[in-house]
Amino acid sequence: MSDVLAVAEHRRGDLRDVSFELVTAGRELADGLGGDLHVAVISGDVDGFAEMLRLDGVDTVHTVAEGEEFNHDVYAQVVEALHEELDPAALLLPNSVNGLDYAPAVANALDLPLVTDAVDLAYGDRLEATREMYGSKVETTVEVDADRFAVTVRGGEWGAAETAADVDVEPFDVAVDDDAVRTTVTGFEEVGAGDVDIADAEFLVSIGRGIEEEENLDLIRELVDVTGATLSSSRPIVDNGWLPKNRQVGQSGKQVTPDVYLAIGISGAVQHVAGMKGADTIIAINTDPNAPIFDIADYGVVGDLFDVVPALIEQFE
Repeated sequence: MSDVLAVAEHRRGDLRDVSFELVTAGRELADGLGGDLHVAVISGDVDGFAEMLRLDGVDTVHTVAEGEEFNHDVYAQVVEALHEELDPAALLLPNSVNGLDYAPAVANALDLPLVTDAVDLAYGDRLEATREMYGSKVETTVEVDADRFAVTVRGGEWGAAETAADVDVEPFDVAVDDDAVRTTVTGFEEVGAGDVDIADAEFLVSIGRGIEEEENLDLIRELVDVTGATLSSSRPIVDNGWLPKNRQVGQSGKQVTPDVYLAIGISGAVQHVAGMKGADTIIAINTDPNAPIFDIADYGVVGDLFDVVPALIEQFE
């Protein structure tokens, strides 16, 4: 009863980044508990996903070939059955739309305390989970007074596991009660997805209220063109109607983890930082040397963007 069970997530044929982050978080927690890390993948191309999840730190990958896409009733039944079979101390699930769909039902059925949206986990005599509150302005630590527990993990807070390893893959058979499966995925319809998914971008040029006027977007777009980057923004730009919602980075927008994040005229409010702090390299341009964005930036330029950006364009050209 010291093991960890983490449930991977996929969508429309793609294993999502949070699955690899769960491996990192799960391994750290398993080390604290002194147990093994089990990773489960349910539905879809389970064999292909399992091969991708054979990573350093994972002890066993369990595959459950039930359906093609996420289904609340199937996932709830399967995760409950896996939990009863493996008897782990910790159940880790993604803090995503899908994860939050079935996590409360599973925790309730298994009589487990549930901590949602964890950004850090530590285990001594008890689990201590760190959460953010009040728009990420305050961090709180929750101590779980129980030997078994369930946690949903926020994406982008742990590094993604990458190193392949020789890991056992074990199919797991579950007698799913078809009468209890009350919904079926019949198709997908893109709603307001826009022309690009900034979450997939490797290089983001992101703008904030420091660009002052919508007409100044032309200068930024020129930089985007010469660098081959993707354009994104903070919330005020979207609220002004200068860019569509699908370009917004932050707590109320998209969470992004590009190789390079160039923040231009962005002060670095906590709501925005929550969506981009997982970037590998953060570069900030701002006239205010005390702007919060510089606290997390790897490189910073204190200067007027209308001087700095043209110089960058000239350099790249």
